[in-house]
Parts: sequence; structure tokens; C-alpha cells
Amino acid sequence: MNRIREMREDNDLLQKDVAKILNISQQQYSRYESGENELSYDSLIKLANYYNTSIDYLLYRTDERKPYPESIMKK
Repeated sequence: MNRIREMREDNDLLQKDVAKILNISQQQYSRYESGENELSYDSLIKLANYYNTSIDYLLYRTDERKPYPESIMKK
């Protein structure tokens, strides 16, 4: 199982719910979960923000769910 599916299920969401957040079809989102297609950088950011985590967590680069502190560049 991949992490975006884990996060969706942990939040009691359906694929169509996450697809709506990303402004894509449920079929397209399904391809992301199955690994058939890769998420765009923008979609990864949207999901990380929505789930309040980091892109690294979504990509299995860390097991730490907490997001990183906000960059001073965003302020």
C-alpha cells in the first residue's frame, strides 16, 4: 500500500473526495494510488497541506508525520 492511500483511508475519505481536493477525476487519482502515474509537485503540495504533513512523509522519505516548520520565505 502506498502512503497517499494510507493517508486517505486514515482520514476516512474516498478516492472521489481526494480527487475533488486535487481538482482531478477519481480515475486519475486512482492511477496515482496504484502507481500507474506519478503525482505532480503541485498535487503533492496540496496533499501535504491538506493532511498537515510533509511531502517527504508522503514519499516515504521520512516516517515523521509532523510537517516541517514554515519557511521564513513564505512570510
